[in-house]
Amino acid sequence: MSDKPDTGKKTPEEIKGPGGLNMRELHELVKQSHARDQAGRTPNALKQPQNRWQRFARYVWDKKRG
Repeated sequence: MSDKPDTGKKTPEEIKGPGGLNMRELHELVKQSHARDQAGRTPNALKQPQNRWQRFARYVWDKKRG
């Protein structure tokens, strides 16, 4: 018998996720992907915020059509 009892908890390095990657590797890939996605996006400087009247008109228009 072992001196150390098995608690059933595993470290993130021991847990295997999809594709055989451990959780830490998967987390790093997701962070890289997110950074790449954010770098490719440029905000539209010409877009103006919608005011209340425009939101209300769109709401009524959508209700009438649906």
